[in-house]
Amino acid sequence: MTKSARVLRYFALLTIAVASAGCGPRLNDAGGAPATDRVYARVLNSGVIHCAYATYPPGLVKDPNTQKVSGAFADVVESAAAGLGLKVEWTTEVGWGSMIEGLEADRYDMVCGPVWANSTRARLADFGAPIYYSAIGAYVRKGDHRFTNLALINDPKVKIATIDGEMSSIIAASDFPKASQVSLPQLSDNSQMLLNVQSGRADVTFVETIVADQYLAHNPGTIENLNLDHPIRVFPTTVMFRKGEPKLKSMMDVAIQEQINAGILDKVFKKYGLPKGSFLPPAQPYGSAQ
Repeated sequence: MTKSARVLRYFALLTIAVASAGCGPRLNDAGGAPATDRVYARVLNSGVIHCAYATYPPGLVKDPNTQKVSGAFADVVESAAAGLGLKVEWTTEVGWGSMIEGLEADRYDMVCGPVWANSTRARLADFGAPIYYSAIGAYVRKGDHRFTNLALINDPKVKIATIDGEMSSIIAASDFPKASQVSLPQLSDNSQMLLNVQSGRADVTFVETIVADQYLAHNPGTIENLNLDHPIRVFPTTVMFRKGEPKLKSMMDVAIQEQINAGILDKVFKKYGLPKGSFLPPAQPYGSAQ
């Protein structure tokens, strides 16, 4: 074989080897598991779930002095992890619009909530089974009777208080695209949107009924729900995973459902003094014994 032929043969074999390596399953650095389940493998190997979170009282609250995370939603996640023999570490506080980016970049294992599952996020991430449901109302200043029906919000003269990347901005963009948005940064507290409505900087906003109820407890007679009988949205509130983690999602779904079946929602709602109807529990897949 000539020298040139040997060189050509070498590069042909090298090309085949590189192509073969690219076709096989990509392995991670945690036990050689396929890339599609690398977070699952990492969690089991470490015994820890590194959680991202957005503060959203009363579901999830962070003490500004101790940095301790608590709340009805957080307690359910920690109880589910404990049932699996795992520990939760609340490692990263994130904004609503950047949490999926952090999942994709592997900066944490899960977004441990509370997150509302919706089609916009579902294109990029997966969601766990609902822990509870959240009803969203449309709130205006007390005595503002301009909006006899919600369609009247869709007007260029109307200002909607929103938070970047949060559900208020998604509802505003999808349902009322002609209205303008008075937007707050991602890490803003939801009560700031209600304050913008109360002060006249905005005309309407969309928040959970529990958030509005708590705001009214400290600011009575300032805001009101446009439509008490029909929420503008009802969302499952749950945890979020990066795409390609079916084992992690399946494991957490079973552990969370076990906690719900054991009655944890009643316990945590009572623990945090949440009035009946603040959150809507998932319907159980069985009826009462006759």
